[in-house]
Amino acid sequence: MKRFSLLLFIGLATGLQAVPIARAQDYPTRQITLIAPWPAGGAVDAICRAVAQPLSERLGKSVVVENRPGAGSVIGTATGAKASPDGYTMVMAGSGSLAISATMYKKLPYDSVKDFVHITLGGKIPFILVVNPSLPVRTVGELVAYAKEHPGKLSFASGGPGSPHHLYGELLKSMTGIEMTHVPYKGSAPALTDVIAGHVPILFSDTVPSLPQIREGKVRALGVSTAVRLPAAPELPPIAEVGVPGFDAAGWGVLTVPTGTPKEIVTKLKVTLDAVMALPAWREWKEAALKEPWVLSFDEPDWPTVLREGSD
Repeated sequence: MKRFSLLLFIGLATGLQAVPIARAQDYPTRQITLIAPWPAGGAVDAICRAVAQPLSERLGKSVVVENRPGAGSVIGTATGAKASPDGYTMVMAGSGSLAISATMYKKLPYDSVKDFVHITLGGKIPFILVVNPSLPVRTVGELVAYAKEHPGKLSFASGGPGSPHHLYGELLKSMTGIEMTHVPYKGSAPALTDVIAGHVPILFSDTVPSLPQIREGKVRALGVSTAVRLPAAPELPPIAEVGVPGFDAAGWGVLTVPTGTPKEIVTKLKVTLDAVMALPAWREWKEAALKEPWVLSFDEPDWPTVLREGSD
């Protein structure tokens, strides 16, 4: 009887140990959810949707984008961190939720380093400083001068506390000594809508939603946040060249899964996503949307430190 019990125990233990491997081999068997921690219409949402369709085709199961905005992307990122680690929930986390918020808040509903396994960077996101056309400024220098002549009168919108839009507004204030009041929204899309409507005059906007509005004259672009010009909009000068030397900022997004996801599933997702990002259609979309998707290995020197540590 003891021998039978021992054999039964060994059999059960072996069976339980084999479950993750079996699941990994069969993966995926059902729909996958890709969480975008921002509202529809913004850059992160656009990247998620550009990835979801070809990823669905290659995995043979639907990849559905689910928008979970709020708290500068913290809410959606927390949802992803707490999901079952089975490969059926991914989240496009980013510089706001993984890096900026981690320095702004004493406690987050997740650990930026320990709670995620990073699969691949989805994109490097430049920002454009835009203003409502009613604001009597046409350059960054004029904006700085106007703000100093009207202290405390200007406000700037953002995608939420701790978002890149917020941080870059604060960076502009710090580097120029101007005063502006922060007005947070649940994402860049509603923030841009209110700037167009004239409710808030200034915004660091991601390029996907703002560029069409710039070209239609609904907002006025003063400069780009990066130190180099954007290939698809070379007429827009870097802020560093037109009034704020040394200004250089860009956001990034990274596709992640919860820690504990089987390595075999992580590897399959990594290989599949790398193949998706190598597709001509993806590269054409990237160039049109002014993105620079990175496909790097974790040991490359320019991989952000927080991501390299989080991959261990």
